[in-house]
Amino acid sequence: MFAIISDIHSNLEALTTVLADIETRGIKTIYCLGDIIGYGPDPKDCLDLVIAKTQACVMGNHDYAILYEPTNFNLGAERASFWTRNQLETEQGSEKRHNRWNYLGSQQMRWTLSAELNGTKAILDFVHASPRRPINEYIFPDDVYTTLAKITAQFDRVRHICFIGHTHLPGVFLDDPDFYAPDELDYVYPIVPEERAIINVGSVGQPRDRDNRASYVYVEKNNVHFVRLAYDYKTTQSKIYAVEELDNFEADRLSEGQ
Repeated sequence: MFAIISDIHSNLEALTTVLADIETRGIKTIYCLGDIIGYGPDPKDCLDLVIAKTQACVMGNHDYAILYEPTNFNLGAERASFWTRNQLETEQGSEKRHNRWNYLGSQQMRWTLSAELNGTKAILDFVHASPRRPINEYIFPDDVYTTLAKITAQFDRVRHICFIGHTHLPGVFLDDPDFYAPDELDYVYPIVPEERAIINVGSVGQPRDRDNRASYVYVEKNNVHFVRLAYDYKTTQSKIYAVEELDNFEADRLSEGQ
């Protein structure tokens, strides 16, 4: 039994809510799909929690931007990246500063787990964005109708199950191709040997599917469970509004989940 979180985006209130729910369920193992930081007001605290609580984490495009340069970011995302980098660089106490930078710099782009889930042998790949371009390619639900070649190219690189984030839109892609939102699946997707799937776990800290609740998944036996949790987004908004370098839009969007 394990949980998968993604796209925290320096939202401490959402992250602590999700971690508390995971603990309540008795789940001891947590994997992260990246974008721990960026956009939000609490990069240091979120990084510290992910370092302490997760067993593996892959690199997201915002994590990459902090280490190197924000590429193809809008102005608000770019400004947030530079502000976040400054927060991490000016931390008092060299050990914490070193641990955070070392953690970010050691992330892989892809991580694979072979597991037996309720008698089902599964190969599970973990990336931030897509099987084809793990850091920064978006796979949207509409792609199954509008860009078939793109979806086919993704599944050429999927052996069984691939967990992703990046778009902040939870759901399951099948290689038919098709896409199912969590509510169409009654919030449970069963992993079976003969079916390949790309599973978007949604976003902890910045949902964009018109549902402002934090999103994550956990895997129990061979079932992937989608979870949504209300959290104190108003506190997160207030923190963002208080930082001049962070775009107010990043606070506003938390109300509507967009």
